[in-house]
Amino acid sequence: MNLLKKQKVVIALSGGIDSSVAAALLKKQDFEVEGVFMKLCDLPQFEQAEKRARKIAEVLGIPFLVLDLRKEFQKKVIDYFLKEYKAGTTPNPCVVCNKEIKFGILFKKLRQAKVKFDFLATGHYARISDYKILKAKDREKDQTYFLWGLKQRQLKKVLFPLGNYTRKQVKSLAKKFNLPTYKSSGSQEICFIPKTTNDFLKNYIKQKPGLIIDIKGKIMGEHNGLAFYTIGQRRGLGFSGGPYYVLAKDIRRNHLIITKNEKDLYNKELIVKNINWISGKDTNLPLKIKVKIRYRHKAVLAVIKKNKRYKVVFNKPQMAITPGQSAVFYQKDELLGGGVIVSL
Repeated sequence: MNLLKKQKVVIALSGGIDSSVAAALLKKQDFEVEGVFMKLCDLPQFEQAEKRARKIAEVLGIPFLVLDLRKEFQKKVIDYFLKEYKAGTTPNPCVVCNKEIKFGILFKKLRQAKVKFDFLATGHYARISDYKILKAKDREKDQTYFLWGLKQRQLKKVLFPLGNYTRKQVKSLAKKFNLPTYKSSGSQEICFIPKTTNDFLKNYIKQKPGLIIDIKGKIMGEHNGLAFYTIGQRRGLGFSGGPYYVLAKDIRRNHLIITKNEKDLYNKELIVKNINWISGKDTNLPLKIKVKIRYRHKAVLAVIKKNKRYKVVFNKPQMAITPGQSAVFYQKDELLGGGVIVSL
């Protein structure tokens, strides 16, 4: 008779296919599993997601808990998102949500709710080995880009059950486990935005018209507000004889600068702030690394240096480097850390 106590894992159930399969795999591995749903917003999609998460827990026969994190999510994620857009940058709310909510406040809330557990698990496509974060087996679905803000103390308590599976395998497992999510197409890009980012921003940011000028200073037209444009954007500018691209934002003059020459969008360096190294140790710089400047961007060779500030210098110029987005650092499969792009 085995008297060893099962290890308990709390799985963050979003109501989607990935977290539901992650929960099923943990149960199969003989963990004691409890599902938790994070109520983040008062939106119809969150109500539907909660119902799906509850149903998943029912099918798997695991306890289910709902935690209200609306106040914290508003303050840490939505308010940050709006503040950055108002300042003229293009933030990545998923990075902040992972750092502050999923692997931060969720731990605290579970303890406040007197939930005892050994590990917290999520449906992220990523792997953990020796307290290092490694890219997922499925490179197309790899989500390590969003995890650069994590610390060692969090990694000691985190599991990513899907790290060694492809999305195709996950869909197959959802069907095999008879989960109600097996026909699911996946989650939307930004969970708190029902339609488009600009539709959302218009509810909170006052439109402040200004001039659109080309790279030589010629007035081309008028914009509705710098917050509604992003670097590299070519759609929605409304000029014939293009394409034209958003090259930069002059916040002081409230000018949107555009160019017809795609080469103008390429830069070889960037400055980063709020650097986090996953190892928790100071890294010897300069260091040769690979860097991603957007989630769907291919990691490219670069050197990171530090004088007064951290500077990334690419081997080859990169297109549409965007302040507010994350620059994320890799060596082979290992996620080393990252920071927020400040300027070029």
